Amino acid sequence: MNKRNLFLWSLYDFANSIVFINFLLYFAQWLVIDGGLSDFSYNAIFAVTTVLLLVSAPVIAGYVDRNGGRKFFLNTATIGTIISYGLAVTVASLGSGYVVLAALLFLVGQYFYQFSFVFYNAMIEDVASQEKRGRASGIGYFANALGQFFGLLLTFQFADSRLIPVGISIVAFSIFSLPMMLFFKESRVPRVAMSVKDLRESTQVFFRQLLSFFVVSASVPMLIAFFLFNDAILTLANNFAIVLERVFVVDDMQKSLVLMGIVVMSGIGGALSGWIADRIGFLKTLKLILVAWLVALPILAIVPESGSFIFFSIPIGLLIGSVFAVSRAYMSVLLSKDNMTYGFSFYTLAERFATFAGPLVWGTIVLLGSSSETSYRLAVAAMALFILAGLLILVFFRRENAVEFIPKRQG
Repeated sequence: MNKRNLFLWSLYDFANSIVFINFLLYFAQWLVIDGGLSDFSYNAIFAVTTVLLLVSAPVIAGYVDRNGGRKFFLNTATIGTIISYGLAVTVASLGSGYVVLAALLFLVGQYFYQFSFVFYNAMIEDVASQEKRGRASGIGYFANALGQFFGLLLTFQFADSRLIPVGISIVAFSIFSLPMMLFFKESRVPRVAMSVKDLRESTQVFFRQLLSFFVVSASVPMLIAFFLFNDAILTLANNFAIVLERVFVVDDMQKSLVLMGIVVMSGIGGALSGWIADRIGFLKTLKLILVAWLVALPILAIVPESGSFIFFSIPIGLLIGSVFAVSRAYMSVLLSKDNMTYGFSFYTLAERFATFAGPLVWGTIVLLGSSSETSYRLAVAAMALFILAGLLILVFFRRENAVEFIPKRQG
């Protein structure tokens, strides 16, 4: 394991989670509650982001696998995130009359933010060998959870404002992402700068490579399953603060405390599950995690009052950290070295396309239910169907060459 790269890689996960959690908690509420954007329109932002990623990420990822340069595109996406999010907050500060423009800038920021993970996740190849990728991924997710906790703590005293916290988080993201951008050592650097000709050739190669990848790659069942179960988890996360507000009338300070509890548990879950997966196997660990989700979501949908909702929400953090840490590690051993970034582009798309179907289902249920308490509860329960579908894919849809990597015990 490259300890220097692991530290920088984990620090970047720490950094991007600061801006993630504060936008999720504060800016989502500013758009929907203060700005008057509908739940459907808010969730449509993530759907549009997915379409933009679909037409760009695999093409560029294929180019990077052939020529190197993950770090360059990670840095570009990071800078794009900082600028777009900064502009979104600036426009929002002008008042709710600018909500549409603020939402569009948030959409652009979301694109760059998600685009960065195409390259960031693939960089695990320069962090750890296959034998230790479960632990490396778990450490990375622990750093992510630590960053979310730090982000909430950093902005806690400004909880009365829904824009000051996101402004602070952008500055923190800029500072803590810088070491990764400057000092991470990748194994393959680009030979020459990317040109329009390169992009055109990469587009042609993409269409030739696409069919063979989905016909042959051992990662395809996992990608399909990830799309389905991740749909439920991200949709719930994106709407969690809104549920607390609309169903249980929880104030912003309480929301911050609840999220702090969840992210602490998710960090523990990520680190622990990575260690377990390295010992008993990634696939087996992932299946157990999904079964636990199937138990947890219906409980969350029917709890009667805010105290019990919060009580059950915080332990669910264990499952959040576990599912993402193990999924990333499992993907990294299913993908061949030559398809690492290309494969992770589809992993990111599966993650983002999950915010195409899930949010539309959620938004439709809430819209048909006139944003009632019952409609939000039904929306939470509906997410369990996506989890179940993903689990069934992992159980019954296996490629012959999808042999699970279980490392030999040392000593």
